[in-house]
Amino acid sequence: MNVRRLIPTTAAAGAVALGLMAVSACSTSDAAEGSNGDRLKVVASFYPMQYLAEEIGGDHVSVSTLTQPGVEPHDLELKPRQTAELNEAGLILYLKGIQPAVDKAITQSEAKNKVDAATLTELEHHGTEGGHSHEGEEAGHDEHAGEGEAGADPHIWLDPVKYAEVAKGVGKSLEKADPDNAADYKKNTDALVKKLDGLNGKYQQGLKNTATKTFITTHAAFGYLAERYGLDQEGIAGVDPESEPSPARIKDLQTIAEKDKVSTVFFETLASDKTAKTLAKDTGLKTDVLDPLEGITDKSKGDDYIEVMESNLTALQKALGAK
Repeated sequence: MNVRRLIPTTAAAGAVALGLMAVSACSTSDAAEGSNGDRLKVVASFYPMQYLAEEIGGDHVSVSTLTQPGVEPHDLELKPRQTAELNEAGLILYLKGIQPAVDKAITQSEAKNKVDAATLTELEHHGTEGGHSHEGEEAGHDEHAGEGEAGADPHIWLDPVKYAEVAKGVGKSLEKADPDNAADYKKNTDALVKKLDGLNGKYQQGLKNTATKTFITTHAAFGYLAERYGLDQEGIAGVDPESEPSPARIKDLQTIAEKDKVSTVFFETLASDKTAKTLAKDTGLKTDVLDPLEGITDKSKGDDYIEVMESNLTALQKALGAK
């Protein structure tokens, strides 16, 4: 089967962060140590990193996130105060390739413990196979080419198995940054990995028998998830969830929808649903939400990573005709 996957060149709209944990002012000696009172100061770049830091760090860390609720991670420009915060961090946790401005600031920061989640698991290229290259981009390349792995898809957190690998690496980094609490970090990492294993099991079971394997989405962020569970992701415009697809692409998707018995066009809570609704109207399809989990807001279907991923599974089961 001709699988076409688009490389998302923008990490699309993500409004991030369940309540930002207050980081209390620290004395200069604390700042040098990267601790906050007796808690390790962790700065996370956006929600998927924040969730790991909070779950694994527990009571021993004070987590702040650079991407405030309502801000699209990709477009984030750091304020001087945030840059200063990076220098005082006991640990910085980020994912290279999603937020260019953040990547640059972190490279320049003086913090001694910096963890790039992209190095904790294997990144893959979800290329525009089938000769479809969009918006003049070449298949296999996007605007982050040259950063880390050229054009590799950074959306690793949408695959619970890869996210669990990242969680293990984050746990080890916390043990190294704060050896006194290593036993707790180990215990919390194990508990989180177990939760993610459970989530993976639910996905495997829930998507095993479906009427179709193809889903259409405005934000082509689900390449890893599709690959893990044997599905085919079709992005509408791929590059930018707000951009209008070409008439040729619409025609293409109509053909795919018919051939693969697709019922639903997915959009995300944080970007406009205009494109999805236009396509759905033109093809007689339904629309629903598939959340790329770049942030949690009051529109999210769930309060944290696990809950929103479970909502995504329900949406996929419905759209794919799970038996």
